[in-house]
Amino acid sequence: MIVLALLFAVLGAASNAVGTAFQRKAASTVPRGGGLRLLRALVRRPAWAIGIAGVIGAAVCQALALVNGPMALVQPVFILELPFALLVAAPLLHRRLSADAWRAVAAVVAGLALLLASAAPHGTRQQGAMERWIPVLALCLGAMAAAVALTRTSASPLFRAAALGSAAAIGNALTAALMKSSTGQLADDGLPAFLTAWQTYGFALTGIAAVLLLENALQAGPLTASQPALTIGDATVSLLLGIVLFDEEIRSGRWLLPEAIGVLLILGGVVRLTRVVPHLSDVVH
Repeated sequence: MIVLALLFAVLGAASNAVGTAFQRKAASTVPRGGGLRLLRALVRRPAWAIGIAGVIGAAVCQALALVNGPMALVQPVFILELPFALLVAAPLLHRRLSADAWRAVAAVVAGLALLLASAAPHGTRQQGAMERWIPVLALCLGAMAAAVALTRTSASPLFRAAALGSAAAIGNALTAALMKSSTGQLADDGLPAFLTAWQTYGFALTGIAAVLLLENALQAGPLTASQPALTIGDATVSLLLGIVLFDEEIRSGRWLLPEAIGVLLILGGVVRLTRVVPHLSDVVH
């Protein structure tokens, strides 16, 4: 089961990388503006449609991964999205990755491997009690709304991109938690239970909100601001939701040091990679 969860998570990260790359290409061609106006402009662009297809493929793989393993294991694997995006974009643009870029990719992969091996997430269940869902929904949706509100008070592209990226990260993590619960009902009780579960419609709504927030984050400022917030935020919030909602566990004690080293390697690699990805993306435009 764990092997299947890892396999589908890796496939989901690769599909999401393609989706994000094409969404970024489409978003960069739209004049400044946000909200539903941005979405209406994007749906007319073929690149955006390709991007959404990649996101849908990633969602299917993510659902299969979450059915087979804990959130605390599945969601951090999606950190591989950025290295995948770079590795796919470079040959398509007839460019070669620099040695610094390869070192950054290695740092992300090594950091993720160290983090997951040290934390060893385990002990999941498919459903969370309603008394746990209520505060989780209130906190997550409130944090997303607060992040969006803060962007109204700042003209800084860096701050706006980071805030919207953080909101998208929370939305992604909440969507994953709702998806895990609803697909668990599908696996246990069949299609009627899936179609009547509130979590099914919840993950559809939060998923749409997260996509819209991501579009605005990509347009608001540089990738160096939005991607670290999105990457680390998604993994962190997913870990917390897995523990709170589904009784998942990770190792602590002496394992905290290698876990921290893994996080630092990932963060350093992501920051380095974001300095390469915008350069490659500019060539596409």
